[in-house]
Amino acid sequence: MKTAKTNIHSLLITLVGALVALAVTLAVAMPLRAESDDKNYDKSYGKSDDKSYDAELAAKVGADDYGMKRYVMAMLKRGPNREQSKAEAERLQRAHLDNIGRLAEEGKLVLAGPFLEEGDLRGIYIFNVTSVEEAKALTESDPAIKAGRLIMELHPWYGSAALMEVTRLHHKLAKKAI
Repeated sequence: MKTAKTNIHSLLITLVGALVALAVTLAVAMPLRAESDDKNYDKSYGKSDDKSYDAELAAKVGADDYGMKRYVMAMLKRGPNREQSKAEAERLQRAHLDNIGRLAEEGKLVLAGPFLEEGDLRGIYIFNVTSVEEAKALTESDPAIKAGRLIMELHPWYGSAALMEVTRLHHKLAKKAI
């Protein structure tokens, strides 16, 4: 039987996933909407005639017929080993961020970010892989995971294939590297 804490955690994962998918869909769709002509766009959100479907883009991002695909979502949590010196914690954080960049450049990580409040839940990743086993292997490359500073909880997830464009779009928006 699931506890209330487990149910809230599952709800949080679902909510975060839905919000991410909505934000990406809007970020990708709004500029496309502005470029399209009104006769090709139904005013009710998300409905357009077949002329707006981009088969080449859908194939490039791995979309199914619904514009969706499989990912693995990771919830990054505070790990059991957080007693490092300030200098070591900073070194691990830098290495953690460098690992995020590497995974994004390889196309294995499509989204990552921290939660802004203090607590056990530290951030999320969305991996461009289809199995938890593949995601687990990728998480084991993270220096903060290796050190026990963070742990990851992995869940298969089905979301908008538009997420595959986040890294490309992010590079166009960032003035500074993290």
